[in-house]
Amino acid sequence: MGSAGAEPADKVAGGKDPEFLSTLERGLRVLKAFDEDHPEMTLSEVAAKTALPPAVARRCLITLVELGYVGQHERKFLLRPAVLTIGSAFLASMQIEQVVLPPLQGLRDQTGDSASLAVLSGAEILYVAHVSTDRRFRVAAGVGTRFPFHATSLGKALAAYLPEGERTALMAGAPFQRFTERTVTDGAALAERLNLITQRGYDSALDELDYGIVSVAVPIFGRDKRVIAAINCSTSTTRISQDELVRTRLPLLRAAAGEIEASLKRWPALEASLRP
Repeated sequence: MGSAGAEPADKVAGGKDPEFLSTLERGLRVLKAFDEDHPEMTLSEVAAKTALPPAVARRCLITLVELGYVGQHERKFLLRPAVLTIGSAFLASMQIEQVVLPPLQGLRDQTGDSASLAVLSGAEILYVAHVSTDRRFRVAAGVGTRFPFHATSLGKALAAYLPEGERTALMAGAPFQRFTERTVTDGAALAERLNLITQRGYDSALDELDYGIVSVAVPIFGRDKRVIAAINCSTSTTRISQDELVRTRLPLLRAAAGEIEASLKRWPALEASLRP
């Protein structure tokens, strides 16, 4: 038997809060398993993709079907439109349209580029707001899209300003996945790139996530001067060179970042929700 005052067994074993609900975590894991490459899955496929025992995956799926978030088509399961209410609740409650979209739309209107705001989510960036142009890229982006942080200007602009411990943990994933011949995969090279970003205050990526895409990004800081998000402009390399993009877009991005930072002071809940 454990001594008085000892931590709960689950806290010691897994490092989680003793009130952590593993059943809820598993249900969310099942929801997140569906993606562009896996729009429909059988029970066995869901179990394999989530690393859950089939019996557990089955209970999660049955619950989600009853709640209306998952549907069934023959032997396969698929998401239902009700899952959109989860994301739309965040967008509505956090005033994204009022605070973030106007500056991004201004960037798009002034430049003809796509403009986005993203946050770090593990070793990926997560798009929270996105204003696109009519141009089509092989790598599409939109609200909820995730990309590995190391292959994007948004991700590196975020990673560069993390506290030392968080940055070290993020860099522990090196060597990183290569998407093109220009993707920075080496840990030492990426660390050097991040140090450069803190010196100049921005990052620019050319053909790093996919060929034909050029972008420039700047960080967004909270009231305590910690990085909470980043915004960028991205477009096709057929429209503009990287040097010209940085020269012409950087002043506009910094102005938009300042506008968003000022707005966040009036919306502390949004700032708190964006924090890593």
